[in-house]
Parts: sequence; C-alpha cells; structure tokens
Amino acid sequence: MNLYVSFLRTVVPAVVGWLVALAADYGLSLDAQALSGVLTPLAASCYYAVFRLAEHYVSPQFGWLLGYARPPQYRLAA
Repeated sequence: MNLYVSFLRTVVPAVVGWLVALAADYGLSLDAQALSGVLTPLAASCYYAVFRLAEHYVSPQFGWLLGYARPPQYRLAA
C-alpha cells in the first residue's frame, strides 16, 4: 500500500506541473520545449510543497490533492 501511496503522491504533482506548463505556453511566446523543461518541475514542486504544508498544518484532507489523503507510513528496519 505504501508503494501505491508514494507513487500517487509523486505522479499527481508531476501531472499538475505539466498541465500548468501547457497552459502557460498559450500565453507566452517562448520556445515550448524550453518552457516545459523549466516550468514543469517548478510547478510540480510548488504544487507539492503547498499542499503538503496545507496537509500538515491545516487539515489532512488536503492530502487528496496529492492523490491520497495521507502520506505513506514507513516502518523502521530492525
């Protein structure tokens, strides 16, 4: 289950970053490939940071915007 949760919480911000880069390309006259190469990881990182902080400090329900309502729980190896 933790693998699934961690995968979702990585992929959802990446997809959001990609969508932001696509949307931004319509309003700017820059090389689309260069814009996507910079904007996608930047937007995905910002998206993740905002909703991870909101999940931690405001409400755990913000986790749904990362693909799953709570972060994965890992056990310490003995």
